[in-house]
Amino acid sequence: MALVPCQVLRVAILLSYCSILCNYKAIEMPSHQTYGGSWKFLTFIDLVIQAVFFGICVLTDLSTLLTRDSGNQEQERQLRKLISLRDWTLAVLAFPVGVFVVAVFWTIYAYDREMIYPKLLDNFIPGWLNHGMHTTVLPFILIEMRTSHHQYPSRSSGLAAICTFSVAYILWVCWIHHVTGMWVYPFLEHIGSGARIIFFGSTTILMNFLYLLGEVLNSYIWDTQRNAVASKESRDHEARTINSPGGCPLPEWKVTERCSH
Repeated sequence: MALVPCQVLRVAILLSYCSILCNYKAIEMPSHQTYGGSWKFLTFIDLVIQAVFFGICVLTDLSTLLTRDSGNQEQERQLRKLISLRDWTLAVLAFPVGVFVVAVFWTIYAYDREMIYPKLLDNFIPGWLNHGMHTTVLPFILIEMRTSHHQYPSRSSGLAAICTFSVAYILWVCWIHHVTGMWVYPFLEHIGSGARIIFFGSTTILMNFLYLLGEVLNSYIWDTQRNAVASKESRDHEARTINSPGGCPLPEWKVTERCSH
């Protein structure tokens, strides 16, 4: 029964991302009409990543329910592949990119919002949509990590993948500047070439750090939970042994009966 709430939760999160994407794309902003469209913004790319990830989660849940007790080895093999894809997507893209967008956006916003999210955008993007793009990503991904264990890839392959994504996006931003003569983010206009290089290098390092943070957090959550379960089982066994005549474990219902008195 514990699986059902997780399924419902993932469907709700997926629908919320679909709603955010639809509302965002419906906004008629000048920047959407220029070279690269919405795809030049990491926020939009992140929203697509999150929507795809939770779509994979929902598909995995449905496949798990459909293949349960089926005994079909081919279906089980396909399910394992789907689970591996889900875990890889969370480890390499959904967690590091999602946390990066939230952390960097609100850090720069707090320092000077005109550098990242000019006040003019308030005329186009309502407050709830801004938080849907730049805030709720973090609690959603943490909820997913807490409700399901995810198998991380090898550290070398994971770091290589997130580095590839980071460098690819940086090259994409530079290409847009080469074509249009304008930077995607306003603050890049106000710093020199050396500072841009340092900034781009720092973002790549930060992405790698967030990948490692996700790996550690995933292990901590599930190692702690496994230890708690093992500790509870040990205490229950000890209670049945102590309360039984001759030191033999009592049935579980007897332990409950004695505790109730």
